[in-house]
Amino acid sequence: MKNPLKIGTIAVLGSTSALALGNDLVRVQDRLEETVVTSSRVPMPLRQIGTSVSLITKPEIEQMGLNSLFDVLRTQPGVAVNNQGGAGGITSLRIRGEESYRTRFYLDGIDISDTSSPQVSPRVEQILSNGVERVEILRGPQGLMYGADAGGVVNITTVAAGDGLNGSVSAETGRYDSQQYAANLNGGNDTVDFSLSAANYASDQFNARTTDTDLMDDDGYENTTLHGRFGWNVSDALRLSAVLRDVKADTDYDGCFTVSDFAPSNACNDEFEQRAWRIAANYTQAQFSHELFYTNNDISRDNFTQDELAFTLAGELERTGYLGSFSNSEAMRLVYGVDLLTETLDDSNAEERDQIGYYAEYQGEVTDQIFLTAGVRYDDNDDFGSTTTYRFSGAYLIPVDDGEVKLRATYGTGFRAPSLFEIGNNGFAFVAPPELTQEETAGYDLALSWTDGSAIYAELVYFNQQIDDEIFFDDTDSVYLQKSGETQSEGIEFYTRWDITSSIALDANYTFTDSQDIDGQPRARRPEHVSNIGLRWRTLGERLTLGLQGRLSRDSVDIDGTALDDYEVLDINASFAVSEGLELFGRIENATDEDYEEVPTYNVSGAAGHVGLRYAF
Repeated sequence: MKNPLKIGTIAVLGSTSALALGNDLVRVQDRLEETVVTSSRVPMPLRQIGTSVSLITKPEIEQMGLNSLFDVLRTQPGVAVNNQGGAGGITSLRIRGEESYRTRFYLDGIDISDTSSPQVSPRVEQILSNGVERVEILRGPQGLMYGADAGGVVNITTVAAGDGLNGSVSAETGRYDSQQYAANLNGGNDTVDFSLSAANYASDQFNARTTDTDLMDDDGYENTTLHGRFGWNVSDALRLSAVLRDVKADTDYDGCFTVSDFAPSNACNDEFEQRAWRIAANYTQAQFSHELFYTNNDISRDNFTQDELAFTLAGELERTGYLGSFSNSEAMRLVYGVDLLTETLDDSNAEERDQIGYYAEYQGEVTDQIFLTAGVRYDDNDDFGSTTTYRFSGAYLIPVDDGEVKLRATYGTGFRAPSLFEIGNNGFAFVAPPELTQEETAGYDLALSWTDGSAIYAELVYFNQQIDDEIFFDDTDSVYLQKSGETQSEGIEFYTRWDITSSIALDANYTFTDSQDIDGQPRARRPEHVSNIGLRWRTLGERLTLGLQGRLSRDSVDIDGTALDDYEVLDINASFAVSEGLELFGRIENATDEDYEEVPTYNVSGAAGHVGLRYAF
């Protein structure tokens, strides 16, 4: 039976991004003046942009206490997540109903997509939340500057260097014998700076699948992530920087096949390793700025069945580029650049291809109330030739008493070339793979927002987007096929923040998504209704912070059209400042022990308590 208190709480309060309070946390009146970079790859005030961008900061992430970043991202408007079997299990993150492989994921400027996966998807299940300073989510086919498709762009930034020497260490433990140890150290002066982070998360977890009735074992997960950022200000005009990242993860799962006779087995293991790095040179002088960069993302995956190597996949993604801007006044800026993308898939036959893109965008302040952008991009792919995409956006600010009303609109197009895996089908097809063409995307959104200028912000967004000639996987013949026609997603997003008092805050969102395939049928595993809610209360002289987070999902179907579980999940968290720099924190995930399946046959965590200590200096 559903818990009536739980349903009532979520129904009344709506939905979250998990706002925390305190001197180190952004309040409503400050958030609108935040600067974001994801919309156009250069800093722009949030209140002036016409696109849909969500923002999550480090204090908010720490207050939630969630170890996997995908659990943090799912609190945002327009974002839905399906996870298979807990931490480390295959995870699909969908923005406005679109798959992860239609979304660009960047971490400190590195495209972290996995070219060894069938559709070049980011392995979001392998990203820990520790060390993340900020996440910006650009929703919809508006990622012109990145060559992004219908999902948009997720831009993750890790902890940056500070003045002098700063850092933190933390340790936590909880149910399923889960443990996480983490450390961050950063420092710098006017000439050099650095930031280092390390985290190890391990958990015995639970039986990943309900279909595992023979072993019925715990399917554990372990992740060790090392990350570093380094900078050198050679002069007032020239800065050199580097980013290094190394991730090693080990995931036990159910539902694989033996090497000798291809018999079903539940003794499965995935060893994941990622090595990624970026170097860049930034030069700024007078009205011009320039950046040259190179990024490399190398991923390998070894899969074992009953301790025997079943298969190995590897891929490499390289980006070489230039980003420039020119501004003759505060009212006009031109941003332009070029990206060379090289994808490599290393399976039985190593495959490689290049795609080069050129882009430019005009950004104008027509008046102190009207802001416009107009951009165009030209891409040339080795396999599929050239494509031109574009984006227009506008924002109109209307003063109302002490607050402001904002009207905004965006229209953008995008495309996705079939991946190397889709083209070759990796040798698994039972029939000859057909010739595929690229998918093309178009979409727009319209938004109205209001703030009283001090304590309340509310936003309502309507979005509509479609994909022409979507590529899909046919289970019967194990082949990727393509249908002629439109796949469409439309809906609304509502978001609000309310600083109720100086110590109590509410942060909520609700998303309705109507996503249909070419035949007009609901697309699988995309809930029509998703809402989140976050309540925060800081008390006892601002030393104690209490938090409540709720998530609701309704009306989702599986691949065969059968209804998936509706569910509501409540998390409770708390932190207490023991002394200067020392914090005791804890949380209860799935506090009401909700039993549900996001993906059929895959278990989720029951109620799980965690407690830890964090020391910052």
